[in-house]
Amino acid sequence: MAQPPTLRVSEIFYSLQGESSRAGYPCLFIRMADCNLRCSYCDARYTYEEPGQSYRLEEIMSALAAATPHGQAVELVEVTGGEPLLQEGVYPLLDTLLARGHQVLLETNGSRSLARLPAAVRCIMDIKCPASGMSEHWLPANLKRLTGNDEIKFVVSDRGDYDWAKELLNRYHLTGNGPTLTFSPVADRLAAAELAAWLLADALPARLQLQLHTQLWPDHRRGY
Repeated sequence: MAQPPTLRVSEIFYSLQGESSRAGYPCLFIRMADCNLRCSYCDARYTYEEPGQSYRLEEIMSALAAATPHGQAVELVEVTGGEPLLQEGVYPLLDTLLARGHQVLLETNGSRSLARLPAAVRCIMDIKCPASGMSEHWLPANLKRLTGNDEIKFVVSDRGDYDWAKELLNRYHLTGNGPTLTFSPVADRLAAAELAAWLLADALPARLQLQLHTQLWPDHRRGY
């Protein structure tokens, strides 16, 4: 008999969604261990510097239930990392979350195929810009899987990153009715107001996204 899948998880916690078009909503987070990229500004290095903890699917579901206050039902769940698509067990996890009535977000760096993602999962593809040092690692073929229910995020360190992202949007015709587009400044590299000025000057159909959780809990580095 096949053994139930296990996953390596860095942390499971309950907080407000800090990014994406769902920012501000209560959300359960499953942060998977391990990442195949090493972005220069990474704020979750512990996902690959620490081994994480092994969980079976039912243990994850129990941990989610334990994380919610007073047993309240929380609809929104985000699976993030690290890079969650490195682990084969993520697919049964996504299926289980959907089957139990959750609205599921999955954040990925786009370096692994999205072809096997369930259609009901809202994908947030974080395309790495040049200052990250990882801009060559995303798969353009993944764009074919994305719909208007999905999102593309660019984390911007400087004007070069911004211009690179803008050119990519034009090249792949992503400024129409496709995925929601968000631009986020790297906090210690680019002022949010400067990025806002660029977006306004270009009338780019993209959303300026600040990390809500870092504003609410500036002294926390994980589990928030």
